[in-house]
Amino acid sequence: MLDSRWFKAAGVAVALTLASATAAYAAPVPDPAAESSAAVVTLRYDDSRAGGWEAAIAAGVASWNANVGNVKLVEAAPGTRAEIQIVATSGWPQATLGPVRPGGQARVELGSQAVTEGHDKTRIAAHELGHSLGLPDTKPGPCSQLMSGSSAGTSCTNAVPNAAERARVESAYAGGLASRVPADGRILVDAP
Repeated sequence: MLDSRWFKAAGVAVALTLASATAAYAAPVPDPAAESSAAVVTLRYDDSRAGGWEAAIAAGVASWNANVGNVKLVEAAPGTRAEIQIVATSGWPQATLGPVRPGGQARVELGSQAVTEGHDKTRIAAHELGHSLGLPDTKPGPCSQLMSGSSAGTSCTNAVPNAAERARVESAYAGGLASRVPADGRILVDAP
């Protein structure tokens, strides 16, 4: 005859086995696609030769960082290589059309001629950074399109990419890598 302690011990063992099996079955399986889409590409910029534009650059960078999730712009530490070189010039703003990749090279020229004509410095900085991230101009265009640039007029101060612009950058940097398509490399000049 079996002792009641045996039944009690067997019942506990069965309950523990069932609980373990249920927990193992219920545990979520990691989704590699979700993990890779959450990867963030970090691009460094050097604005040490963009005197007078520091506040506009910081605001333009903050706009992109707040509006796209898989690419982040960070200021390069002194003496380190930066993917995006930002300089101040006396001409019209212009930039290399990306998307720039980690280890790649793009140039942004923040031209004072546009400011002299009344265009907003922060919008200019955010717009030119958009080129480095792979966005072409959308001229003519409304103020709600960051990449409409100077065609939106001097009263436009919008420095925030719209949904389509954000989606295009997110797509270019999907999976933690910049687009497999090489950067265009053309220089886009934002003169009217």
